Amino acid sequence: MKREKRRREEYEFAVIGGGLAGVCAAVAAARRGVKTVLVHARPVLGGNASSEIRMHICGADENGRKPELAEGGIINEIMLKNKSRNPYFSYAVWDETLYETVKQEKNLTVYFNTSMEDCEVIDDKIISVECYQTTTEYHIVIFAEYFADCTGNGTLGFYSGAEYREGSEAKYEFNEPDAPEKPDGYRMGNTILFKAVKREEPVYFTPPTIAKKLTDEQLKFRIHSKFHTVDASGAKNKEDFLRATTGSNTNVDYGYWWIELSGKGEDFVGQYEDIKDDLIGYVWGIWDHIKNGGEHGALYYDLVWVGALPGMRESRRLVGDYILTENDVFENRIFDDAVAYGGWPIDIHTPNGLLDFDKLPSEVISFKGAYTLPWRCYYSKNIKNLTFAGRDISLSRLALGSARIMGTCAVGGQAVGTAIAFCKKYGVTPRELQTHICELQQAILEDDGYIPGVKNTDEDDYARKSVVTCSSFVKGYEPERVVNGFNRKEGGAENAWRSDGFAKEGEWLCLDLGEKRKISRVQLTFDSSFGEPIKITLSDNRRSLQSREVPETLVKDFAVSLYNNGKEINKITVENNVQRLCRVGFEPVFCDTVKIWFYKTRGCEEARVFEIRIKNV
Repeated sequence: MKREKRRREEYEFAVIGGGLAGVCAAVAAARRGVKTVLVHARPVLGGNASSEIRMHICGADENGRKPELAEGGIINEIMLKNKSRNPYFSYAVWDETLYETVKQEKNLTVYFNTSMEDCEVIDDKIISVECYQTTTEYHIVIFAEYFADCTGNGTLGFYSGAEYREGSEAKYEFNEPDAPEKPDGYRMGNTILFKAVKREEPVYFTPPTIAKKLTDEQLKFRIHSKFHTVDASGAKNKEDFLRATTGSNTNVDYGYWWIELSGKGEDFVGQYEDIKDDLIGYVWGIWDHIKNGGEHGALYYDLVWVGALPGMRESRRLVGDYILTENDVFENRIFDDAVAYGGWPIDIHTPNGLLDFDKLPSEVISFKGAYTLPWRCYYSKNIKNLTFAGRDISLSRLALGSARIMGTCAVGGQAVGTAIAFCKKYGVTPRELQTHICELQQAILEDDGYIPGVKNTDEDDYARKSVVTCSSFVKGYEPERVVNGFNRKEGGAENAWRSDGFAKEGEWLCLDLGEKRKISRVQLTFDSSFGEPIKITLSDNRRSLQSREVPETLVKDFAVSLYNNGKEINKITVENNVQRLCRVGFEPVFCDTVKIWFYKTRGCEEARVFEIRIKNV
């Protein structure tokens, strides 16, 4: 049977790469009405966070050390959804949660097992990308107005002729304090992870022939059991190094980020398979060392999973109108066109990974606070309709050491997807969107994003000018805080209302709009306890720090009532909520008062709300 194996499809926005940045970009655009396609080379979403690689999601909160900086928005929504249904950290459930997230968007088409092979560019504008789906043997040519490179490797940018960088910039270029005197080709490597479980009886291990033998001397700078200590005196910041290398690495159940190789020569991407083959040999060799190379507390441990797909940290960095630098990071710089933020330390791994036996595997330089990422880092300097999100955005290599973290990549992806909706709205290129940057920032905040230094000034949010009263409150958490323009704790300010206990009939907030307003949506931002970890992880240590449920501070059951002239005209009850951001929709109606009843939380003995917005959308 013959069939046509070449298809042509048209979209408004094409996202290439289904890691967390690509997922958030595609979902954000689709939710704002953009006809979007997500093209992903793998069978499951999530990139380095997927079941194929299984790295837990880190972000600006620096594993809870900066709890105010935890990521909200789409990535928080996905993680809370997973937390509500996945008490035992199943990666099958996590994969399905990501799958469900993209599949339920009516404006989003997703192609799995589909690689971009080439693209057509005319007058510095991408016209189409040519893709191949291995499972169906279809060649798919995708035309779009706007494109996003979320491949990590900058693959679409590379094929389209976008300007890019690799390796380290010299100190003279940006005057970065930790840059080398001369530019070099150093890059952080790829890693394969593994998982072991503790049995009730001794488990013995016979290594395969591919295992690469390692000695205690070779691994002296790499923590791989609770009995192993490392002399970190050679670190630029000893405290930062030890903090970064303990925790998940003090037991033998899950390891190890430092099983890392960067290959040789200039074509790092082209060496991926060779690096993978070497990594597999070293993973088995390290497990052999742990089991058979001395006392590592591993007698009862059984190896149950070894990754087959290395996770990548660094390759190409596409160039935008601005290149973020180490100085911007350390100075906590707030850009006028900020659309995302970061807070993870500058974390640069040794050039040859595991093979640098005489070096500490990473230099970790922490800093206080957060920096912002400007919109100019998310679109191409020379390809007119190309945006990017993830670790391939416009950064110096030292800034990449912080911004490559998946939480930061995810919020950048959401910003890009939201931005494309405004590019479409105004018929402009990503660069030309600079004239609408304030509107973009407000949209990011409305969708539970966070931009340090930016508050809600939405003129269409009727809640901002309302008079707020409540059933009760705790001093310092007055009801008017829910309309002060901030949806999280920031700079020591709590920015939330809390009830004084929980009355039997429930607690309430009442917003007097001052006049009749036509509304169709009431939006609430609850307290999801940003200091409490909710990440999917293989590490038993990190799992032990988590509850099996969503945070108890979340409101579970509540109701929203609309009043006009003192008469209730509509009421919607929401039960079993698991989200921080919750939107309640109505048929458009005129009212002058909104009252919200809170009946039950997830365990907390008080109702907590950060923000309320009231709009007609």
